[in-house]
Amino acid sequence: MDMKLTQADITNYFNIMGEKVEIKNRFMPDVYSKYNVKRGLRNGDGTGVLVGLTEIGDVHAYIYDDYEKIPVEGRLLYRGIDIYDFCDGFLQDNRFGFEECVYLLLNGELPDRRELERFTEILGYHRNIPDDFVRANILNAPSCDIMNQLARLVLVVYSYDKDADNTSISNLLRQSINLIAKFPIMAAYGYQAKAHYLEGKSLYIHNPSPELSTAENILRLLRPTGEYTELEAKVLDLALVLHAEHGGGNNSTFAARVVSSSGTDIYSSVAAAIGSLKGPKHGGANNKVVGMMNELKKEVKDWGSDQEICNYIEKIVRKQAFDHSGLIYGMGHAVYTLSDPRCVLLKEQAKKLAKQMGRTDEFELYQKVEKLAPVIFREIRNIDKPMCANVDFYSGFVYDMLGIPVEMNTPIFAVARIAGWCAHIIEEHLNGGRIIRPAYKNIKKNVEYVRLSDR
Repeated sequence: MDMKLTQADITNYFNIMGEKVEIKNRFMPDVYSKYNVKRGLRNGDGTGVLVGLTEIGDVHAYIYDDYEKIPVEGRLLYRGIDIYDFCDGFLQDNRFGFEECVYLLLNGELPDRRELERFTEILGYHRNIPDDFVRANILNAPSCDIMNQLARLVLVVYSYDKDADNTSISNLLRQSINLIAKFPIMAAYGYQAKAHYLEGKSLYIHNPSPELSTAENILRLLRPTGEYTELEAKVLDLALVLHAEHGGGNNSTFAARVVSSSGTDIYSSVAAAIGSLKGPKHGGANNKVVGMMNELKKEVKDWGSDQEICNYIEKIVRKQAFDHSGLIYGMGHAVYTLSDPRCVLLKEQAKKLAKQMGRTDEFELYQKVEKLAPVIFREIRNIDKPMCANVDFYSGFVYDMLGIPVEMNTPIFAVARIAGWCAHIIEEHLNGGRIIRPAYKNIKKNVEYVRLSDR
């Protein structure tokens, strides 16, 4: 690839892309009335409603037949393309898919070969972070939590952007690609600073390579030697694709859209989304799975015994084991019923990686828990609702096999999901039109004010 880019090339690139995105992604005005959506989350009488439209991602897990909700196998669509078909495309070609995924989410259509090469070149151009930024904001200001570090760094990047508050589509695209390209490097450097300055470990700062994929750069920057196998990079690349987008209703994406609806800059919106994703009920869930499975590995002496595994799972559900919440982390989903397609795809690659790493016994243990947990949960809770493993169930195990520190699990989620966030932020600026302001019902009765002297 030709890396001799000029500033004129970059400016022209975003201007052309901006025009294309506006044409491809702007809705017709009557689409809102067609779906009976109240713009701005407000009814005509001023009361709040929960509404939203998107062409970016879709999650499908059930159908209605004669008003009866019927569970079906889960489907995830990126810009209308089934995730199974999209992943099969780059896996069959034996190439990396995350960069193509980012292009699809931002532009609304698949790139041809030349468009993908140019886009990848643009991403590579934006990976480098100035040395003074790294020293002043990362190495001299380590954080005990990489997610908080990322949120702070995103807001610092605002100060380095001479056109930070410009919300034109071409500028939002420029800012989006800059953030998407730099996120892996900021996360990796944030971890290295934490490990060295807060934990006394050796400091490893490798320069990112514009020629490498996002997944390859992550492994290169996290590992002391910067070395990795092709399978390791391909599995991580798939994980990034699967975490890149999940519809507009997930907590972090909705947070990004809510903040964007105020007309503020993209950095504020992304920082808000990071804060949401950090939560254990959202992006932090995979760490809960890791903790739960680590305890299970210690407590269950015979990993081949279904009965021993069932006994431990029963203790979890009865709030007698792990964190006493009664939750089986990684099992069940707010939308998916019979299956989570992200879990299905990642599980296939986890099996290959476990074989290469000599950890097949652990993979088989995960499979047993995936099979037995829904049965035990339904029996004890006396419910017949379908329950499937979600993507968090295997992602933590995959990251562990890749030697990725547990502190980086959620940041890697953010490295992937920022692609979806940016696509939704652009869509909100294009089509939102009104600040999102839902209603809260006040249930506090009126209280008479009592003067200070009479209290």
